[in-house]
Amino acid sequence: MRKTISLLLAWAMGAMASAPVHAVERLAVGTTFSHIFEQGADGQWHGLGVDVLRTLAARAGDTVRFRLYPWPRALAMVERAQADILVGPYKSPERLKQFAFIDHPFYRDRMVFYARSDSNPPWRGDLAALKNHRIAAVRGWHYGAQFDQARPLLDISEVPQLENGVQMLALGRVELLATNQRNSTELIGGLHLERALTVLCPDITQLDGYLAFPREARFSAVRDRYNALFTEMVRSGELARLGARNGVLVPSGDAGARPPAGCTDKRG
Repeated sequence: MRKTISLLLAWAMGAMASAPVHAVERLAVGTTFSHIFEQGADGQWHGLGVDVLRTLAARAGDTVRFRLYPWPRALAMVERAQADILVGPYKSPERLKQFAFIDHPFYRDRMVFYARSDSNPPWRGDLAALKNHRIAAVRGWHYGAQFDQARPLLDISEVPQLENGVQMLALGRVELLATNQRNSTELIGGLHLERALTVLCPDITQLDGYLAFPREARFSAVRDRYNALFTEMVRSGELARLGARNGVLVPSGDAGARPPAGCTDKRG
């Protein structure tokens, strides 16, 4: 009898050990970032952030669900722990207090000014020289420390979406649009404004984009787990390969990734 009970206990423990662990579904939120975080008309998700998160979630034994929101709302959701992961934020002093970033960035952006091709704004890298010029900037975006410091001097109109800023620039309602080239190139092309608008040199700055988690203590373990897994992706060269496949510049400077890091002002 005892032998039978022991065998039953052993079988039960073995069954429990071999039973699959239920995956945790992680909610990743952001706004549409070209080549980073996008949902096609067919409902399929694509972009470097999508590929990275699917890889990390699978290796962590999780599943991941994606949702698009206006950028300020996505920021607020993760800050309030209403979502698990924020896709693509740049670091800033304020955001370091709001979010728990992973250690390594997964893409790099050129922050630039666009102007109308028939204009000649005095942009040579000195933000103070633009104090009498109307500038559009996207609400909730971070443009780097120097831009933040210069904000009180500048005539800035904040727009809810990048497309609003592009249209304002094309219509002459502002003289400059502060943006990143990755998002802007595809949008401007889709609006058939390539001849009307041009990127200026030099860059405002270059900024790196990250994955970020809520700062609440209950998220520290998953943040650490994903951080370790992502660090291995960076060290192995897997991130660089994914960046090249998605056409995104990664901080490793992989030559196969695009867009190029150099300035591409059409007016030379």
